[in-house]
Amino acid sequence: MTYDELWRPLAAVYDEGEARAIVRYVLDVRFGLTAADVYCGKVTQLSADRQHELGEIMRRLMQAEPVQYVLGEADFCGRTFCVEPGVLIPRPETEDLCAWAVESAAARRVAAPALLDIGTGSGCIAVTLALDIDGARVEAWDVADVPLRVASANAARLGAEVSVSRVDALRPPRDVARWDMVVSNPPYVCLSERAVMEPNVLAYEPAEALFVPDDDPLRFYRAIADYASAALKPCGELFFEINPLLAAEMQAMLTAAGLGPAEMRRDRFGRERLLKVKK
Repeated sequence: MTYDELWRPLAAVYDEGEARAIVRYVLDVRFGLTAADVYCGKVTQLSADRQHELGEIMRRLMQAEPVQYVLGEADFCGRTFCVEPGVLIPRPETEDLCAWAVESAAARRVAAPALLDIGTGSGCIAVTLALDIDGARVEAWDVADVPLRVASANAARLGAEVSVSRVDALRPPRDVARWDMVVSNPPYVCLSERAVMEPNVLAYEPAEALFVPDDDPLRFYRAIADYASAALKPCGELFFEINPLLAAEMQAMLTAAGLGPAEMRRDRFGRERLLKVKK
């Protein structure tokens, strides 16, 4: 198969630019072919076994399965994380959340800060904070088996000191003044938004990590904010990735929880998606 024979059918699933990018990514990550190799026609020089492997990858991609699940990995903050169905694929905007948390930790200069990632999924937030914040002691919570296993494996593989625990964000322990920082990217997509979402997200990514009921979209934020109001140390900070459609409701909820005022930042796409509040 040539490069054109690979991306053109995929353009029926994605737009042309994305189809090209996905195929180039696969050829680079799985087969070690650079852009120069691709344009020199080296795709056709793969062995029969590797051609078969490439064909299987393309078959899965044609079914709109995310390339990160097909390859079993995703890039995040300059590192490669293992991912699989059952954990949310790390997003670029979550990198912006981590960058803000790292920046804030550097400004505060707390020795050996105690940090918590609630709803860790692949562990991308917890591992990034553990590796990028000097002396950080990081714990990561999730409630499902797959995230707990994947986050633990990612932390071990990347050499991050992260303690992974099974804790339900909606039923947290009664901690007092335990954490210097709590960071969370909880489920925040309303069920009514499904109609405008991409089919590869709906068909493959875990619904429990994405969706909340339309009549209670802040359920996870409220539980985490109530927990953080007691569990944060004095001047501790709570970081959230949020649904931009709920920014005003978030501000009111945090005030009611005794946290605030909140500081908002836009993500790299210009959306009001990042929030920090200090105890």
